[in-house]
Amino acid sequence: MNQTLAASDDLPRPPHPQEPAVVVRAGSPPALLRLIPHLLGFVPAKSLIVIGLAPPRDRIRVTLRYDLPDLPDPPATKLAAGDPPVADPPATDLAADLVAHAVGVLTAQGLTAAVAVGYGPEALVTPVARELREAAWRAGISVGEFLRVQDGRYWSYVCGNQACCPAEGVPFDATAADPVEAEVLAAVRERVLASRAAVAARVAPLGGIARESMRQATRRAEQHIAHLLAKVRKSARLGAARHMIAAEGLAAVAAMIMRYRDGGRFTSDYEIARITVALRDLRVRDDAWARMDPGHSEAHQRLWIDVVRRAQPGYVAAPAALLAFVAWQAGEGALANVALDRALADDPQYSMAMLLRQVITAGAPPSLARLPMTPEEVAASYAGAERSDDDRDHELDMDDHDLDIDDED
Repeated sequence: MNQTLAASDDLPRPPHPQEPAVVVRAGSPPALLRLIPHLLGFVPAKSLIVIGLAPPRDRIRVTLRYDLPDLPDPPATKLAAGDPPVADPPATDLAADLVAHAVGVLTAQGLTAAVAVGYGPEALVTPVARELREAAWRAGISVGEFLRVQDGRYWSYVCGNQACCPAEGVPFDATAADPVEAEVLAAVRERVLASRAAVAARVAPLGGIARESMRQATRRAEQHIAHLLAKVRKSARLGAARHMIAAEGLAAVAAMIMRYRDGGRFTSDYEIARITVALRDLRVRDDAWARMDPGHSEAHQRLWIDVVRRAQPGYVAAPAALLAFVAWQAGEGALANVALDRALADDPQYSMAMLLRQVITAGAPPSLARLPMTPEEVAASYAGAERSDDDRDHELDMDDHDLDIDDED
């Protein structure tokens, strides 16, 4: 299982004055099921979705998605004829953990109403449904609806009326929305991908010729920095070299951000390589972070997706963490999570990625994705500061760094 607690695989998107308010009506299961892929940005499978609601009219406050835990292995021996039936196995530790997490997020946000949907076979969903309903009841949270979805049908754990919720399930059309509902769904999110894997594919590393081209471009960018260091070291002015390298990186990244905001895009692999190398300097990373104005969210997402897909091993963590931040700003929780997967795979201890993982998993809303500082404040914080040994470990020194890239495609 790739993500045990993929919480906040989407979050309520920041409100726009021209967009209609999103309202979930628990009395309309088909409408709820049509809404969920638009909330997530993809069609869920083998998942538990928990949606926290708030007045007025059950407005969405938080959307949490979890991978359903697998069934425990069957016992090695079968029951003999006449043996008493064995009770259902208790919920697995994993199920208990995800239920505790979901209820904890809802409680922390002061929510007392929720709806939930489990996607998968009854054997997977029912134990989690039982656990969640009991835990929610103990926490004073009303679960107005809990559906199970499989093969184009849904079942309700809340409704016991065979007339509307028969044992064989209720067929539903995931695309049969009336014009008013269709308009609301498009306002939530127009593009829905086929699966969460399709979201991850948006930030997957490029291969083949593109990968080899980026590998060579990154080598050239490293050599450029090493050349600058070698020149200044002859006069024993290492600090001047570091400042010169940082200034060059700051200018390159800021210029690329502006180009994307103006609707442009990178024109060569070397431009991307220069940025990935520059972002290893925390001053450059922090300056870029301070420029992530949510008013340019779409442009910033385009930029960092381009950089993350092309960044070579050892250079992925910074742009992937920046992508996660701008995705969180926009309420794109699934994109934020897959970006963090890439960042932490590149550097498991990358502090910005670890912090974002913690707050996003806790269901923190996009309104908390505030810029840490202005670019001017970032510059002032670094100006004249004494370099600690820890800073030296994080700043760029190309004589000590060797790009770790496999020569095979």
